[in-house]
Amino acid sequence: MSFNMEKRRHILAIINPVSGTGNKDKIPRLIDTVVDQENNDVSIVMSEYAGHAHEIALQAVQDGIDIVVAVGGDGTVNEVGSALCGTSTAMAIVPTGSGNGLARHLRISMNASRALQVLNDGVVGAFDYCTVNGKPFFCACGMGFDATVSEKFSNEGTRGFITYVKTALTEYINYKPQEYLIDIDGAKLREKAFVIACCNAAQYGNNAYIAPRATMQDGLIDVTVMHPFNVIESPIIGARLFLRQLGHDHHVSIYRGKRVVIERRRDDIIHIDGDPVTMPARVVIENESRGIHILVPATLPDDV
Repeated sequence: MSFNMEKRRHILAIINPVSGTGNKDKIPRLIDTVVDQENNDVSIVMSEYAGHAHEIALQAVQDGIDIVVAVGGDGTVNEVGSALCGTSTAMAIVPTGSGNGLARHLRISMNASRALQVLNDGVVGAFDYCTVNGKPFFCACGMGFDATVSEKFSNEGTRGFITYVKTALTEYINYKPQEYLIDIDGAKLREKAFVIACCNAAQYGNNAYIAPRATMQDGLIDVTVMHPFNVIESPIIGARLFLRQLGHDHHVSIYRGKRVVIERRRDDIIHIDGDPVTMPARVVIENESRGIHILVPATLPDDV
């Protein structure tokens, strides 16, 4: 899918000024400099509070905006994208967050200028998204250790990868794996798990590949179950996570399906694209095939 370049496109950029660790003051000037002004009408707005980007994007759909640009991290991308699901309005991404999992999966540059260049020479593709109890996500939702870390990380005074690693190491010492009943397209299994991640894209962010073979156009959810392991084994598992080899570890099982139901002992935290949310003991994860339009580099590989 591509836009008719004979028609001027209406683009709205939503900037989250507090995402990640960098300063966003230069982004508006970059937008004016990089984006082709002859073929595009570009407006810029700053989000002011949690959920504001979602509200702005909903209004953009009503206003007939062609492309909404999410300038921020995976949380901002989730807010914008969840407003665009099932519409003809496309999302573009300028990653400025801590992990930037969706942008990395879609091969969008971490450099803001090069990411904005996609607005000039990129293409619009239709990609899957998923829902957990009706709430959309684009990279992953998860429960267990990673959800616990997500909750603690959200309360830290500083952001960034180093802070995340410190939080994870602190929480690892006392974390106790839980038991789960998992139903994947009717096939039931009971697992004691350290982490259960339901993935639409391949990685959490920062090139940590929790579901190495996941693609966003296959109509399926990759379910990564990480079984308990001891502290001596943790460096090997960590290395495999970043080397895209997690599926080769005997502590990890990866399943695939279109609908996943997970039952826990009690209501608890899960993370949705990295943000912690309390949800009921029973959660339902479903794939929505080709349900969102995203502007991506023209050179994007077919297996993404």
